[in-house]
Formats: sequence, C-alpha cells, structure tokens
Amino acid sequence: METDCSTHPATAAGSAPPAPLPTGTRLLHIGPHKTGTTSIQGALFAAGEAMARHGVDFPAHSRHPMEAALAVCARPGMMGDVRPTEGHWQRLVDAVHATGRRTSVVSSEFFADAPDDETVARIVGDLGGDRVHVLVTLRPLARIMPSQWQQYVQNGLRMGYEDWLDHMLRRAPYEKPNPSFWRRHRHDRLVERWARVVGAGNVTVVVVDDRDRDGLMRTFESLLGLPDGLLAEIPDTANRSLTLAETEMLRMLNTEFRGNGLPDEIYSRLVRNGAVMHMKNTCRPASDDARISTPEWAVRAAADIGAEMAGRIAALDVRVLGDPALLSAVPAPGAPRTAPVAARMDPEVAARALYGALAVAAASASAAPARTVHQTSSKELVRVLGHRVLRRLKRA
Repeated sequence: METDCSTHPATAAGSAPPAPLPTGTRLLHIGPHKTGTTSIQGALFAAGEAMARHGVDFPAHSRHPMEAALAVCARPGMMGDVRPTEGHWQRLVDAVHATGRRTSVVSSEFFADAPDDETVARIVGDLGGDRVHVLVTLRPLARIMPSQWQQYVQNGLRMGYEDWLDHMLRRAPYEKPNPSFWRRHRHDRLVERWARVVGAGNVTVVVVDDRDRDGLMRTFESLLGLPDGLLAEIPDTANRSLTLAETEMLRMLNTEFRGNGLPDEIYSRLVRNGAVMHMKNTCRPASDDARISTPEWAVRAAADIGAEMAGRIAALDVRVLGDPALLSAVPAPGAPRTAPVAARMDPEVAARALYGALAVAAASASAAPARTVHQTSSKELVRVLGHRVLRRLKRA
C-alpha cells in the first residue's frame, strides 16, 4: 500500500523517536476505544508526580476523566451510571487552565464520540485553543472488533458476535445496534473531523504495533519530552477482556435482565460493578479458554476498510507515527479446528461472578433502615434478598 507522506513521513518501527512538542502544549489524546487508552491513562496517572518534575502535568483528578468527556460530547454514560453533567467538564477545564504555561496531557477515548465540528471546536477552545495538539491512536479494525463487542455487552448488548458483525459490516447504514461504533472507528473521518478544527499540523496519528508492547509508552514520552522509561504499564485486571464464555454468560444475563424490566441502576451496581468486576479481578483466564474469534469474512472486510482509511489519512497531511500498513494487515489464522469451540464457563468463575453481585447487594442492604415488606420498594427487596442469601452461604 502506498501512502502520500511527503510532508510528514510515517515513522517506521525502529526509527528515531519524534521530537518533543513545544513547551506549553496541551496534548489531547482522543483514543479511540480499544487502542491502548487504558494502559496509557494508567501510566500517566501513576507517573503524575514524576512528570511534574519534568514540566509536564496530568491535570485530571482521576486516571480517566470519562465523565468530563461524556458530558461535553452530550453522551449519556454507561447503562445505569450517574449521568455526566456540565460540572464534570468544567472541573477538568479548570484543572487544565490551572497548569498555566506548563505542558499538560489529557486522555479519554470518549472524546472520539464528539458528534460534530461544533463540539470538537468547543472542546479545543475550552482546553486552550491553538495550544491544543490532538493525538489519535489507531489499531487494526480486526483487532478492535472483538474487544469492542464484548465492551458493548458489558453495557447491556444482547446481540451475538457474528450477528453484530453482520450488522456493522453488511447492513447499511451500519448504525444498529451501536451507532457509536463507526463514529469512533471510521478512523479516517475521525482524524479529518479533528484536523478541520485544529489544522493538520496539530494532529499526530500513532499506529499502534501490538508486537511492541512498550512502543506507545515511548511515543508519549518522546512527544512530552519525558525521560525514557518514565511511563510504565500498570497491571489492571479490572480492564481485561472477557473470554467467550464469560461474554456469552453476560449476554444471556442481559437478555433476562431486559426481559424482566429491572431498573438500569440495578444493572450498573449488581452486574457491571458487582458480578463482572469481581470476576475480572479474581479470575485469570486459562490458556485453553476460548477467546472471541472473528470469522474470516469479517477479518477480510475489516482489512479492506483499514486500507481505505489509511489512504485517506495519508491524504490529510497529518503526522503519522508507525506503519500505516498495519491498519490493513490480516492477522495470521489460528490453528484449524475440527469442531466448534464450546463456550463453557468454569464453575469457579461463575461462582465468583455471583458472589460479586451478592456482595454489592449485601453492602447496600446493610446500610438501609428497617422497614416492613409493604413499605419497601421492589428494588430494595432485591438487595435484602441478596444479603440474606449471602449470610446463609457464609453459615454453610
């Protein structure tokens, strides 16, 4: 694949690192999702004090200022969570401006959800106007799709993987069931949207090479003028991808949940932040656990789209670091299987997921005042039931 890189040549693996951005730059990393964002956010947050000694601030009050990005992009947030408000965004803006003339960095993949040029312009203007430099990290679609599907399942999606792929790749206008997917992952249009506002010279695209685990950390260090090795990956079991069996269990639970009309707040507290979180933190997938596998037709379709996107990004004249050919690379096929892989869950994994939900229910119930059954709402009764079941399990 040929790309026009006459102004900003793509940086190949092993070449010299990029020069640091000017002092006082406000580096805005917009993701999108599933491109190493969680790893870099964890590393930046953990190294906050060390970076400050080198003139670089991480002004966010948490590892990931998700609520702020969701608020400014008018997104509702995760199913059942508290709705983001303008106050979340203003708090981040104030923290960025408090850094003064120092270099600073903000990272959230939810900035990629900005719906139009007006929203992009507002984000850039609020964070510093011409001081803002936009950083976009990209990976091949074939690697993004399974991770993004299971993330949607963690937010209530009930559609199976192959059916979801069929909708995303074969059924125009490709907006159901998740209209956010192509807004995030039609990467050429994403880059073009932001370049229209900040100018091509203020956009850097980093093509992530999964074979180089530390490559993204080193790129951020170079752009921010930090010493080599200052940023390090922080283990985060809570962000690991689900196995096929875990995802299918959760998808079936989503179907039952929706079919019985339970409140979204229950899903957020007991399922996503109870069962799923506890399962992720306490269970490490075994080497023989079935992973989410993308069918060959979808891999080829993703590679074709990746090639088209790489060509359009090259024509935008933004700086590209890494090898654009990776965006259209077809992953090597795995070992052939003689029979379909059964999505079977280890009983211990299922038990830990159930315990996570019960533990959250018990904690909530223990804080509630005593009432009669007739004075108690259905939602509170669910919590009380979980508490009683947990006590009986402990006695047993």
